[in-house]
Amino acid sequence: MNMKQKLKMGVIGLSAVFLVACGAGSGDKLTIGTDAAYAPFESLDGDKIVGFDADLLDAVMKEAGLEYEMKNTGWEPLFIALQNDEVDAGISAITINDDRKKTYDFSSPYFESINMILAKEGTSIKSAKDLEGKKVSVQNGTTGQEALEKMFGANENIKKFDNNTLAIQALLNGEVEAVVADNAVVQEYAKNNPDKKLVTISDKENFESEFYGIIFPKDGKHQEEINKAMKKVIEDGKYADIYKKWFGEEPNVDALKQ
Repeated sequence: MNMKQKLKMGVIGLSAVFLVACGAGSGDKLTIGTDAAYAPFESLDGDKIVGFDADLLDAVMKEAGLEYEMKNTGWEPLFIALQNDEVDAGISAITINDDRKKTYDFSSPYFESINMILAKEGTSIKSAKDLEGKKVSVQNGTTGQEALEKMFGANENIKKFDNNTLAIQALLNGEVEAVVADNAVVQEYAKNNPDKKLVTISDKENFESEFYGIIFPKDGKHQEEINKAMKKVIEDGKYADIYKKWFGEEPNVDALKQ
């Protein structure tokens, strides 16, 4: 390589460094993954992601002064995307638990939930214990699946689906006798589909309360800003307004103070 070539390569190299530096400084829009098949938390209205989580995220990101876009990744691909740094965070009614904390970080809790049973009218099911030996559908990788396997062990009667829409469809088709999912999802579906003649069954003895949080890769960026903004949105009343919009009642914000 002659001197002229060396000078040319040096200019190219400096230009590349400049472009990388500029890219790092301008790439401030965060990508937030979700599974938009989980109404009322997140679902698609045309191409737009709507729901409680979507509205809450918008309030939190505005409070934090961060630009973002939501990406409909699907449920299980969301966790892979987090590990591969393909998304900066995720919000999708994700339960904070010790197992997930080994791999991911979480914001402070933003929602208290408990699993509930959905079944057809006239069912003999009165509690979670009555599900023993019966075919039950769940969304794969959720705490509903975890709760059933904790009670009955992993077995072929627990039918796992990619999302709750498919899990509920299995019930409507007569493939299973019940669905186990988060109470807000179950109640919303039963309320909005009275023609399906479904009942919701609560069992606080066998299903424990759980809390949702925004999920991040381990040591990911902007966690502290988002966490502070989340707390502010909960404290200043914006959270209650969003909650009432989607669930029609006042939230128990004291339960979120952990």
